[in-house]
Amino acid sequence: MIHDELYEIGLEQRRKMFGPAGAEDQVEHTTEITDKLQDFVTRNCFGDLWQRDGLSIADRSKITIAMLLATGRSHETRVHMRGGLANGLSVEEIREIALQSMLYCGIPTGVEGIRALEEILADRDATTDAANPAATTSSNPSLS
Repeated sequence: MIHDELYEIGLEQRRKMFGPAGAEDQVEHTTEITDKLQDFVTRNCFGDLWQRDGLSIADRSKITIAMLLATGRSHETRVHMRGGLANGLSVEEIREIALQSMLYCGIPTGVEGIRALEEILADRDATTDAANPAATTSSNPSLS
């Protein structure tokens, strides 16, 4: 892979949205099969298109989540919901995107969106609880 300015900007955007697992871990573990994909995603998607004027990063996250829901891309929906939270979206905004999708894509799409949001929030809560077990027991009387 060529490490030019677009690549470095893209890698930084991926890091902000997805952490090291979605940035360095992805591009450092490429194979002959995945190298062109990772290069394209890093350079063109996150280094170029996500950086354009006209839409904020948060707006791009909202649009991306909506399009992924509409096209039934459940894995990528979850990835971009996490990224949307990192980009400043609220849980309520993501919930409303999922609910709005029911109108134009059908109830199963909205259900999938809500399910995905609940899963990533549960994962986030579990990670937070695991990182700080003392806070969990003191803030949750049922655990005392």
